[in-house]
Amino acid sequence: MDVPLPPLTQIPPSIAAVSDYEPLARQRMSVQAWAYIAGGAADELTLAENQAAFQRIRLRTRVLADLSGGNTRLQLFGQAFVHPIFLAPVAYQRLAHADGELATALAASAVQAGMVLSTQSSVTLEAVAEQADNPLWFQLYIQPDRAFTEALVKRAEAAGYQALVLTVDAPVNGMRNREQRAGFSLPQGIEAVNLRGMQPLHEPAPPSGGLLLGGALLAAAPTWADVQWLRSLTRLPILLKGVMSAEDAQRAVAEGVDGIIVSNHGGRTLDGQPATIEVLGEIAAVVQRRIPLLLDGGVRRGTDVFKAMALGADAVLLGRPYVYGLATAGASGVAHVVQLLRAELEVTMALTGCRDLASITGACIR
Repeated sequence: MDVPLPPLTQIPPSIAAVSDYEPLARQRMSVQAWAYIAGGAADELTLAENQAAFQRIRLRTRVLADLSGGNTRLQLFGQAFVHPIFLAPVAYQRLAHADGELATALAASAVQAGMVLSTQSSVTLEAVAEQADNPLWFQLYIQPDRAFTEALVKRAEAAGYQALVLTVDAPVNGMRNREQRAGFSLPQGIEAVNLRGMQPLHEPAPPSGGLLLGGALLAAAPTWADVQWLRSLTRLPILLKGVMSAEDAQRAVAEGVDGIIVSNHGGRTLDGQPATIEVLGEIAAVVQRRIPLLLDGGVRRGTDVFKAMALGADAVLLGRPYVYGLATAGASGVAHVVQLLRAELEVTMALTGCRDLASITGACIR
């Protein structure tokens, strides 16, 4: 078995695009860790489609536009950001680099990127908050142990997190064949440290010989009622992550959530779903700018960021690309990934005649 290479101490000049990090990251991760980070559900059709769908969208250039005073600034929930590129929640980042989420937080602060920390972080939420100097949001899975979940929310509030990102599309794990074939299990010393002390769910066999339906796990899965329960616990903005239909988006607005993240979990839960960019337009049509709308899944170029915003997103989140940067060169790699995308976004804006994010509309794409 090949021994993973050590992280680079400086960024090679040959890295010209985010995609250049992927082969370098693979050389620096174990086979099992790579299967976990890079893999998707089942045949990985949705994983591939997330990127392919972006490539089918074409841009419309405009010339001789007045671009004076151009910028990429935005505000979400009263928080100011200098660009719309956020770091999505990714679990167990110490699989990619020894510093894990601490390095990601350092990079996010350096490039002024919003960061969402996973419930299943391999570093405590308090330690990450101490490292960060930029807005942090906390991604939450509502656990079967509701009392533990409430305590986790209070910990995030006390540590200074400024929003809760409730992931709603993964009541069970997808069938990740790549992980199974690689024999993935968490190595010693890496765990979901924020979940220490949680009461385990007792899972007797479902009745009538079933495998999953009718069992304890799905009986404890969150519902719309739990969104209201979460609202009763906190004054922080609540975003729902994992919305992929206009119907659910409409229900989310009616339930009073503060934001929506269009996401198919990076193709990691249910294979055969459409790409997130394909459903963004229909969701934006029902949301009608009443609450912020974000997107993740398949973003690999600044042009992808632009396309998402043209179809109604206020910002995008990166997942695997920054983890590949993390594996390759630690905090420097993460920061460089964001800077590459930000530079590409600004070039795209200039060549399409958009001086600011509000100028990016559906008229900018074909």
